[in-house]
Amino acid sequence: MFPLYRSVFKRSLSALHKNASITKDMHTTVINMKPNVAVVLSGCGVYDGSEVHESSAVLVHLSRAGAAVAIFAPDTNQLHTINHTKGETMEPNRNVLVESARIARGKISPLSNLKAADFDAVVFPGGFGAAKNLLCCISPVIAAKVIPGCEVTVGQEQEDGGRWPYAGTAGAIKAMGATHVPKNVTESHTDMKHKIVTTPAFMCETKFHEVFDGIGKMINGVLKLVK
Repeated sequence: MFPLYRSVFKRSLSALHKNASITKDMHTTVINMKPNVAVVLSGCGVYDGSEVHESSAVLVHLSRAGAAVAIFAPDTNQLHTINHTKGETMEPNRNVLVESARIARGKISPLSNLKAADFDAVVFPGGFGAAKNLLCCISPVIAAKVIPGCEVTVGQEQEDGGRWPYAGTAGAIKAMGATHVPKNVTESHTDMKHKIVTTPAFMCETKFHEVFDGIGKMINGVLKLVK
């Protein structure tokens, strides 16, 4: 899971009115800007879409931080639909945007509507849908593929008796020319040069609250970058 940071140097007056709270006294005017964050989903469900708990944790932490959030997903069919009780494909296939709307509570737009200049950061929750419906593999690998030389984490580089079942992903990241930084599930890593923050999340077989805490550190890391 990772967010990307983007500096926004100019805002329209309407955006200022919408996303700023203004406090006045006799001597000063204080403007507290809310960071604008896009969240990109890839369906609903770990094996064919966005991981639901990761997505929820992202939205909770962004909400608690006071960020202005907009949610997007590709308006296209999934690679396939998985029966999560059996791990098998099932019919009929489903639309990524329609499935993602379940997580977004209906408040979602097609990914084609996302304009980078409108946002300070974009967050990609993990899940197999990031591999199957967005690009090539789980979310940090998207950064490794499209941003040469970046630093990301997907956790540890050894399976550790099954605790890190996807540890081999670190090797794929290195093969793309990126740097993998080992981290525990409750930690995040910030690539200050490229403004990328990543956390292992469910790359680790662990407790839900530890994943939630790690995502919180990731969100705090990205919001520090947009201040």
